[in-house]
Amino acid sequence: MRKGAAVEFQPGGGQARDVFSITAPTAAHSAANPSVKAAPAQASVPSAVVPPAAQHFGRSSEIAEPGDLWGYFWRGVTQNYFNFAGRARRKEYWGYCLFWTVCLLIIGGIGLYTDMDMGGFDSDISGAITVGLCGTFLLATLLPSLGMIVRRLHDIGLSGWLCLLILIPTIGSLIILVFALIPTQARENQWGPVPAGVRI
Repeated sequence: MRKGAAVEFQPGGGQARDVFSITAPTAAHSAANPSVKAAPAQASVPSAVVPPAAQHFGRSSEIAEPGDLWGYFWRGVTQNYFNFAGRARRKEYWGYCLFWTVCLLIIGGIGLYTDMDMGGFDSDISGAITVGLCGTFLLATLLPSLGMIVRRLHDIGLSGWLCLLILIPTIGSLIILVFALIPTQARENQWGPVPAGVRI
């Protein structure tokens, strides 16, 4: 393999194994290697040569990583809605938390505006629309949020059951916050390989 060639590999135990080149040999490479014989030119109409699709293994075989924080949130509430397996890096976790909070504030603002416009704060059940909208959002995102916490705990090498610490008032949330700040384990652990995009 020449230096700088694009390669694919199978990650395992913090090392790359089964490393191979995924680039097609170039004309200069074929000229430098006399053992490779050029195909004879055909007298008939030349057919279009379609290069074989490169097989992807390792990190490239997984679902493509979102390029922005919104992508992590969107994937968290769609593809990973019931996902409690695998690992979630810090960027994925905090991207999800950021846009979850932004969405909750927007929904709460819409509810407050609607309640004020309808005179909902003058009645016996003040803020019913705000409470209803925010409550619906919280219930709809409960499973993705728990799944994100579990995958974040897996990423630092801890059991996902520690997410139950959040049930302890005040202290539990602080413990989860500390866990969320711990850097990714830079090696494969029992919950999967290092997430794509993490510098090892």
